[in-house]
Amino acid sequence: MSYGKTGSGAGHAPATEGGQAPQETGTPQQGQPPLQLLESPGLAGFLATRGISLAFTTYQAGKIFFVGVNRAGRISVFERTFPRCMGLSVSNGTIWMSSLFQLWRMENFLDPGQLYQDYDAVYVPVSGHTTGEIDVHDMTEGPDGRPVFVATRMNCLATLDDRHSFVPIWKPPFIDAIVAEDRCHLNGAAFEAGAARYVTCVATTNFRRGWSDRRRDGGVILEVPSGEIVAEGLSMPHSPRLYQGRLWVIQSGRGLFGHVDPRTGAFETVCELPGFARGLGFVGDHAIIGVSGPRKDKTFEGLELNERLAAAGKEPICGVLVLNLKTGEVEHLLEIRGVVSELYDVAVLPGLKRPMALGFMADDIRYVLRPAPLATP
Repeated sequence: MSYGKTGSGAGHAPATEGGQAPQETGTPQQGQPPLQLLESPGLAGFLATRGISLAFTTYQAGKIFFVGVNRAGRISVFERTFPRCMGLSVSNGTIWMSSLFQLWRMENFLDPGQLYQDYDAVYVPVSGHTTGEIDVHDMTEGPDGRPVFVATRMNCLATLDDRHSFVPIWKPPFIDAIVAEDRCHLNGAAFEAGAARYVTCVATTNFRRGWSDRRRDGGVILEVPSGEIVAEGLSMPHSPRLYQGRLWVIQSGRGLFGHVDPRTGAFETVCELPGFARGLGFVGDHAIIGVSGPRKDKTFEGLELNERLAAAGKEPICGVLVLNLKTGEVEHLLEIRGVVSELYDVAVLPGLKRPMALGFMADDIRYVLRPAPLATP
């Protein structure tokens, strides 16, 4: 990686250093509380010993965050701004991320062992595809290198080509048209080898926002491509994942994390969660889960999660949890307070200690260059 510009300001990118005391980052709007990130004592050690870092998105604040460990052994948090960023996937070192009306591919411009300002990864958005506002949620990289993603507003799975906004590749059998109506809130996909094997819907409705009145118990998991219902009676299911031979899922409306037996549809709870959960990754015998504070609107009203927390006298929290799959215990937490109150997706970045990224709010991206080798005849 090289810069086409020199000087004291070239390539400068501020980061936030977390610690035992609350740390503040970002510039809140007038009247908004500052952003605080509070780590549990063992979080930095957990990341360091497993040789990973984390990334998570918040559509509410329009940011992607990178969480790693610096040379002092403390949590390092780096943020970049993208409008309404949501879906997040890591495939062979590439990050795919959706934003308000675009889908981005981000590549690490550093070679293995190379550092830039003590960061061991510099992710650069090298290409963006304008999908239009189709509300892209979960995604992965397909076998052909193109992304495969959930287009929630269009009620389908989709990919990209060079001539269209997006290319629908599958829809639930109860959906009769590809229209921008978010009829069933198809929101999550469990991928295997670059293809969706299961998807989650908040309800099996076929009219505009029909799912909204079925949030409490209308959720289903569908098998792909058959469309067969393998689990039902769920409450706002999100983030289905295949891992260690099990189909994991979050029941966001009930605040439950667990796994489903696709043969019987039975859901087994592993842990009750302290907030409205979306975003799920894994490392070893641990799950990485994003939780949010529910909004005060109809979408989040009347849910069992709110009733359970209220009965216990607890307020929902926003943050990233590290949960032991064997014990069901939350072992580590990065709690987020202030201007950020909702997360969407989380991802594990293997082999990276302290990543950062470039965005479009500063000039850095104009001068960062990583040309391919000169082609030989």
